[in-house]
Amino acid sequence: MLFSKIFIPTIKENPKDAILKSHQFLIRAGYIHQIGSGIYNFLPLGKKVLDKITKIIRQEMNYCGAQEIIMGFVTPAELWKKSGRYEKYGKELLRLKDRKENEFVLGPTHEENITEIAKAYIKSYKQLPVNFYQIHTKFRDEIRPRFGLIRGREFIMKDAYSFHTDEESLQEEFDLMEKAYRKIFYNLGLNFRVVDADSGAIGGSGSKEFMVLAECGEDVIVVCQKCDYAANIEAAKRNKRTPNYIAPKANFAKFHTPCINSIEKLADFFKVDSFFTLKAVVKKIIFDIESKKIPELVYFFLRGDDELEETKALNALNKRGAQALELIEAQKSELLEVGLKPGFIGPYALKNLTNANYIIFDIDLKDEGDLICGANEEDYHFIGVDLSTFEGLCYEDITKVKIKDKCCFCNGSLDHKKGIEVGHIFKLGKRYSQDLGATFLDKDGKSVAFEMGCYGIGVSRLLPAILEQKSDEKGCVWTKTISPFDISIIISNTKDEQQISFAYKIYEELLLACVDVLLDDRDLRFGAKMADFELIGFRYALIIGKALENNKVEIIRREGLQKFEVPSENLLENIIEILKRD
Repeated sequence: MLFSKIFIPTIKENPKDAILKSHQFLIRAGYIHQIGSGIYNFLPLGKKVLDKITKIIRQEMNYCGAQEIIMGFVTPAELWKKSGRYEKYGKELLRLKDRKENEFVLGPTHEENITEIAKAYIKSYKQLPVNFYQIHTKFRDEIRPRFGLIRGREFIMKDAYSFHTDEESLQEEFDLMEKAYRKIFYNLGLNFRVVDADSGAIGGSGSKEFMVLAECGEDVIVVCQKCDYAANIEAAKRNKRTPNYIAPKANFAKFHTPCINSIEKLADFFKVDSFFTLKAVVKKIIFDIESKKIPELVYFFLRGDDELEETKALNALNKRGAQALELIEAQKSELLEVGLKPGFIGPYALKNLTNANYIIFDIDLKDEGDLICGANEEDYHFIGVDLSTFEGLCYEDITKVKIKDKCCFCNGSLDHKKGIEVGHIFKLGKRYSQDLGATFLDKDGKSVAFEMGCYGIGVSRLLPAILEQKSDEKGCVWTKTISPFDISIIISNTKDEQQISFAYKIYEELLLACVDVLLDDRDLRFGAKMADFELIGFRYALIIGKALENNKVEIIRREGLQKFEVPSENLLENIIEILKRD
């Protein structure tokens, strides 16, 4: 390809709303063009990179026996109503009507659609298992689209869905997809982690996310510094904590604590570490609209130096059939209304006092003693509290894992990293097949709902994820397998006939050798051409300059901008060897 013939509209200045370097470089280097809030066009270079990414994905999916299809971008709303997601998904689901007043949604995911396909055509266990995938446009009406392609409203995704006779078959496919995803991201040249995760609005279990490590990442990942354990902060677990301090031994008693209405004040008052205090976090539950329940207060107890992890807390409630949609802050007036004194809330007689349906303790507190907690009376706390003397307490993992907590597998120290989610796999079970009446006949001739799995990759999100991890201050740095061109030939002096002739000769040879090569034939200053090379991020630049008089040419590796000279003789063989090696 000749540079003069390809559409690459580079610009010098950063777009005003582009905060991340990936967003800045993708626009400045002419990969994408913003057409609306969170909506982008892919220009020739962007499409070229996308094609290389999807080729790698297709190879692995096809190798695993998955079959590619394309489902409609617009889905009848009736399917989403049957699955129960039409209201649950929230305002991110774009709803619309056609001229006949029929309701539709723009699909952010396609569980309902694919389940209808299986329902229509898969009738017998003999047709299972099967895995369908597509690489297609999705839409999620984000309230605040930001960071370019990382959080856009319209995006390209590879989503796959598998159907099975039983859980054992589903687990086999889940494991196969995890291996395939590992290989995909390895082949893309990424530094990534596979982390335990929460399934979110899609539902299901056995959830794992694939995270590209990057400082700008929106997700906090908990990683063990000793073993391979990694998890999203919303799903991370830890070993039971053991104190480094002597426990405050005391007989159970009520103690006057005037104006001691915070954990910090309480620990200081009794001269103990906040590890031995009991923190009450009160939230208000907003229930699923289908439950027809009115909002109510819920009470969580954890150690004073811990923090509540709200996704865990929400999951703990729904594990008990709460049908909770979200948790919001409880107002002081609401606490006073049920007879509680903010800053002095404790578990003693709490249920009798408030008629609470949900009181949950963090698992780290199970049967713990030597604690200090509120007495549900202003200016009073209980000391010498022993939870093992309580009956019927509900314990769940509801705490946010901190740096230096201990790994639940090897007791190694845990750390926090930032990551960009680029893949997510989970087992849906019968969540959609039961709601949509999708069944098959098993070996005994009985009608059984499908076991389902779901496997997604954010294809368009991979472009900024790669750049956030690899690029430098000058521009894009792409990985070996997806660079838009392997090598760009730059003529130092466009008025030198020897340089021009040699450049075109090696260009033709590289084309015949099936090397993805670009010849910068533009009548521009050498410095401008080099600036574009650095900004756009081709893997290598071949500089044809004065050194040619001495039978030398210069090659620059974009990653690290490493320069080295090679003989102009046998140049084709040398370039091919370099491209294979690096």
